Amino acid sequence: MAGSRAHSLHPHSARRHPVVARRRPRRPARIPADHALYELVAISRALFSTPDEVEILRLAMDHIATAGPYSAEAGYLKVGGDLVPGPRNRQMHALAVSRRVRELAGQDGNVTVPGSPWGRALGLRGPGGLHGYLVVTSRSRPTTAERSLLATFVRHTAAALSVAFAQRRRREDALELRRLRDERTALQRQLISVVAELAYERAVHALMADVAASGGGEEAVTRALHRLTGLPALVEDRFGRLRTWTGPGRPDPYPEPDLSRQDEMLRAVAREAGPVRIKDRLITLVRPHGEILGVLALVDAQEEADEHTVLALGHAATSLALELAHLRNLAEVELRLHRELADDLLAGTDETSAYARAEAVGHDLHRSHYIVVVQWSNRAADNSFAQTVGRTASAVGMRSLLTRRSDHVVLIAGDRPHARALYEALARETGTRSGTIGVSGPCDSVDDIPHRYQEAQRALEARHHSRERYGTSFFDELGLYRILGPGSGRRELETFVQEWLGQLIDYDCRHHATMVETLSRYFDFGGNYDETAESLGIHRSTLRYRLQRIRDIGGNDLANVEDRLNLQVATRVWKIMLGGPG
Repeated sequence: MAGSRAHSLHPHSARRHPVVARRRPRRPARIPADHALYELVAISRALFSTPDEVEILRLAMDHIATAGPYSAEAGYLKVGGDLVPGPRNRQMHALAVSRRVRELAGQDGNVTVPGSPWGRALGLRGPGGLHGYLVVTSRSRPTTAERSLLATFVRHTAAALSVAFAQRRRREDALELRRLRDERTALQRQLISVVAELAYERAVHALMADVAASGGGEEAVTRALHRLTGLPALVEDRFGRLRTWTGPGRPDPYPEPDLSRQDEMLRAVAREAGPVRIKDRLITLVRPHGEILGVLALVDAQEEADEHTVLALGHAATSLALELAHLRNLAEVELRLHRELADDLLAGTDETSAYARAEAVGHDLHRSHYIVVVQWSNRAADNSFAQTVGRTASAVGMRSLLTRRSDHVVLIAGDRPHARALYEALARETGTRSGTIGVSGPCDSVDDIPHRYQEAQRALEARHHSRERYGTSFFDELGLYRILGPGSGRRELETFVQEWLGQLIDYDCRHHATMVETLSRYFDFGGNYDETAESLGIHRSTLRYRLQRIRDIGGNDLANVEDRLNLQVATRVWKIMLGGPG
């Protein structure tokens, strides 16, 4: 009889026994008590050996029949305070069942499921409270023994869930403990790193402070930066010219900067907050108060720089900014003193005070000086251009005092400038050759400086009106223009005569001769030997001898057109405007 009942629960029984299928449903077979207990023990072992809560619920639902004529309608697990339906729940009456389970609020209670005369929601409880629910239905009312087995099955399921939840909490606690230990280890490492960073930063700061206090300048900064990073360190001015280099690999010669590329690089670096890598260099700007005074760089071809390198570079840039700002302030004070002295010298000043002031700023006024006037067509004569001229003059070896006027810059130079050096250097610096330089004759006293300044301006003006208007003109090379041009006076005439006839005049004075007079008569008669000799009352051969002596003494060639013209004008000025002999 039991076998026939069990056989009738087979899913294909309706097809095999159509007659039986049309009869009223049979009740589930009753399982003998001893066999039921045996199966309950077996499923209990399976439940307790399963660590996963969802798997425990599935096993319980699949094997509910071991406790009696039961079917598992639904299962729920409590997750985060809410009852979550199990994956094996039947869908037909799921909403109604779920609503009823939630209404029970943790208590056991009856559940109505259509087609099942008996239904019960049984709480799965443990020491920690409710773990979930098991909703069980039966087509017949269970006996007292079957209810007892069901209660035992539910308690075992709840106990297995308690164990699983406890194990999961232990795993979670272990994971949390491991996480906390890892976090503690990471914090300890971070703290050690922070302490090391602070120690390194203090060491860098102390070293750079010592460098700044020592007044060692740019070279001391690059030396300290090289020692901290192990990389070659260098400083360039804002135009790209090398000022100092510490470490191996210095190019020799150092490449000439490209001004347009330099400006582009400065703009690119200025847009960033920190150092910028350009090719093999890590570059930062030295710009106190926003003004770029130079560039500090590390040569890092292997890209070895780390955060410590960046930190050291930043501190070095700060130290260098203070140093360069200090030097800049000193230079501005010195430049102002130089300009004030130069302005007074050009306007005319007391000789004694001028010598004292020049000595105070380190300039020797006792030597011969030349006044140099510089004008560039595309540059206003502002402070920037004046600094460019001063820097360039120093670069070509000119020791000078500098000032500026509305349209030109003035140098009071201690040596005669080279014919082309200053002009060529300024052409490279400004990027254009459209400039003119006028140079005076030598002045040997302070009182002579204003007059020599006028000469330099006249040399500049003469260059402007010449066929080659750009370049350098020297006043003492202007020839007749010195006495024919505007601003000339008796002093220029005397200088011109002295230049061309001075040696002959000195010869006549020493030997009581008449060489200058002979030359003057020679020009008066258009170079005619006979008429000249007759006017002088000498023989023709004597005249020829004297003219040869004039060539030898003065060093001038009477056959040269320019020499002949200047000598003729000089003899006329000597005779007419300066009174001739004596």
